[in-house]
Amino acid sequence: MTPAAADCIVVLNCGSSSIKFAVFDASADPLPRTPLWSGKVQGIGGPHPDFGETGLSPLGIALGADHPYRDALRLIRERIGARLQGRRVAAIAHRVVHGGSRYFAPTLIDAQVLADLRAYVPLAPLHQPFALEAIEILLRERPFIQQVACFDTGFHQTLPLVEQVLPLPYEAYQRGLRRYGFHGLSYEYLATVLAERHGDRARGRCIVAHLGSGASLCAMRDLRSVATTMGFSALDGLMMGTRTGALDPGALLYLLETEKLSTDEVARLLYQRSGLLGVSGISPEPRVIVRHEGDAGEAGARARLALDLYVRRIVGEIGALAAVLGGLDLLAFTAGVGEHNAFVRERICAGLAFLGVRLDASANAVHASVISMPASHVLVAVEPTNEEWIMARHAGRLRSAS
Repeated sequence: MTPAAADCIVVLNCGSSSIKFAVFDASADPLPRTPLWSGKVQGIGGPHPDFGETGLSPLGIALGADHPYRDALRLIRERIGARLQGRRVAAIAHRVVHGGSRYFAPTLIDAQVLADLRAYVPLAPLHQPFALEAIEILLRERPFIQQVACFDTGFHQTLPLVEQVLPLPYEAYQRGLRRYGFHGLSYEYLATVLAERHGDRARGRCIVAHLGSGASLCAMRDLRSVATTMGFSALDGLMMGTRTGALDPGALLYLLETEKLSTDEVARLLYQRSGLLGVSGISPEPRVIVRHEGDAGEAGARARLALDLYVRRIVGEIGALAAVLGGLDLLAFTAGVGEHNAFVRERICAGLAFLGVRLDASANAVHASVISMPASHVLVAVEPTNEEWIMARHAGRLRSAS
């Protein structure tokens, strides 16, 4: 099917307290990487929600107390509808964090697919329920619009078996208890753009650091995922804003058996009260914590400890992935922290001097696309991610094939 001249594709990225959206012109070939417009509703469920579009200041909005998420989605639909100017929404693409062992490729959504995806909510409780709520509402209220699920686990289909299997009885792997990997939509975009910018360097031994509120690393060879730090759930691997990352399972048994925490209490601890926030006691954001490093007493000590631990875990995991790759040609930083926090990149690169990483401090300070010195054995890049374009492209391809 050839897209009509007036068609557009809407992309939704639904979190627990925000919904991001982007609208792409589906009539253009190739699909533009920049959307026609984009924005988000944030603060859903809180006292002061707001709505903002790219380039404009956010405006306070009122959402009903009973169904704030549904109201936020309705507001987005109304605002998009008001700006369509005769265009038709041809498809809606959703970021779905977990597709389990059944769904990896982008998938047209129907009632059965939606039911299947509900089974994976416990594996991604910060994101999965909200994406599925939006899908359910749109299936009911706009059944004539194609909806496409794009999975964060999809890019990691290429992981070798040795990277998929957990050291549990093999029957667990056969039941789907395995390492999946996440942030795949971001890594898929980075694989595309790094190859365009850096050619053979990107096709060689490459590690991408997706550092945001959630964080992970992906080791690539020939632009394919061969190892990653997140595993069965989005709790694994690096220390994050509020999540633990990898944790001794004995500590979980202690919390359950000795401290008598319920499973719900442990889940809240692991997902919402740990990481940078838990260690610092200040914030889940490095840019906020760094302002307190010079504070006297315990506050300053905890701020320094939180950032030291955060960086050490990243450096250690990059070293481990470099060992898997047999060396390192390219290191790329992306996502909110990776793209915008020069001091985090500086500390990480200092810890990677043993790999021959040499940072250009001036380039790093201005977030240049290449921040390594010419003499560096490893090219170090900073590249904004574009998950929305990847999702829109998948939705467009599925629609064209249907």
